Amino acid sequence: MDPPRIDPHRGTAAVYPQAAGSHPPPGGSNPPAGQAAPSGHWPGSSPPPAQSAVPGQWPGPAPAGWPAPQQPPVAGPQPSVAAPQPPVGGPQPPGWPAPAPTGGATPAPRARGRALTFVAFGLALVLAVVSGVQAYQISRLSDRLADTDRRLATAQTDDGARLDDLEQRTQALEKQAGAQFNPEAVASAVLPSVFRVRAGQFTGTAFAVGKPDTGGGTNLFTNFHVVESVWVGGGREVFLERTDQRYPATIVKVDEANDIAQLRTTSKFTGLVTASAAVKPGQQIVVVGAPLGLQDSVTTGVVSAFREAGQGSGPVIQFDAPINPGNSGGPVVNGQKQVVGIATAKARDAEGIGLAVPIKVACDGFRIC
Repeated sequence: MDPPRIDPHRGTAAVYPQAAGSHPPPGGSNPPAGQAAPSGHWPGSSPPPAQSAVPGQWPGPAPAGWPAPQQPPVAGPQPSVAAPQPPVGGPQPPGWPAPAPTGGATPAPRARGRALTFVAFGLALVLAVVSGVQAYQISRLSDRLADTDRRLATAQTDDGARLDDLEQRTQALEKQAGAQFNPEAVASAVLPSVFRVRAGQFTGTAFAVGKPDTGGGTNLFTNFHVVESVWVGGGREVFLERTDQRYPATIVKVDEANDIAQLRTTSKFTGLVTASAAVKPGQQIVVVGAPLGLQDSVTTGVVSAFREAGQGSGPVIQFDAPINPGNSGGPVVNGQKQVVGIATAKARDAEGIGLAVPIKVACDGFRIC
């Protein structure tokens, strides 16, 4: 900014700046005509061109009371020296200070850093949300799995209890079925141990009983009247026949009073089990024999009565199963596949009256059961 100019009052001569060391003319008027202007004055009434003011000085005489201006060491205006400027658009020379940012705009690196920070924060927030949702779902699934395991364990326990109950019922039913009379099952178990006996001109039935003999053979029971002709005639050999096979056997001992005879063969057969309890009326039975020589014949019936011994005869079992000549000596078997008697005879001129020797009598007399 230039220093203010001091305008002279009207009617007075203007005072203009002069060169260093010059003084205004006396009285402040123009020089006389035809006289050269003194050094430092402009001719005529027009002021000289304005000179560049020296910093710190007024252009002209200082007002009253102002300090005298300081003169520069060199007369005349001083050229201003501009500060050196760095090259535009080029690299910064070494030692030059970094340019100040212009316009207040955020530098690009700082803006990118903030954007990356926001992106990272957003991703972290999304991951946190996703992790929370997954943790919640896993917790729910774990609870459901635990509940399923509990239900499964309860169901398995209930199923185990049901299976135990079913097993108990099955066993009870099996016992009941075993207690029920099954002639087919009885005949299948008994027939392999029952034989047709041929003693001279007579035929009857015999069955294996008890454990194998100490000599390795098999003991059998039959009626005495079946082998009586051979025994009385002094013979001891008879034959056992089954499925077109013939096995020799020997008469070991007889009980004429109870009509019982013991046979023994060297062949090995399975002995039937004898009942330890006495029969009761109404008990179902199966009679196996060879009536009229027809081997492996099976009839069924019930025990009609148990007759005690009397009038010189032993006790007998009365049953209603049909029997005929040839059944003599055959086993009378209960529903548990146990021998309860030895079929002996049938009442003549009557139907449904058969007689058998209790097996206990035979076992007590021969000790082979």
